[in-house]
Amino acid sequence: MLDRKVVREFLEEEFMGIEIPDDISKEEIVGTFCTYVEDDYYEWLKDNFKSFFNYGKPDWQWIRERIEKHKK
Repeated sequence: MLDRKVVREFLEEEFMGIEIPDDISKEEIVGTFCTYVEDDYYEWLKDNFKSFFNYGKPDWQWIRERIEKHKK
């Protein structure tokens, strides 16, 4: 779950010079944008899980090597 406050601050910076229509609130934009990103993030996680764990046949030696790289 994204931090709505951080996303709001990000969007406020990105919207510099862009006028938001009066019938759309900033909170609606923040909430909808967060949901959009979270949905995409979940799909990205699933895809990365598949590739990291070799589509259900984990290469544990490769994973050990990645763990060692991460420790450095």
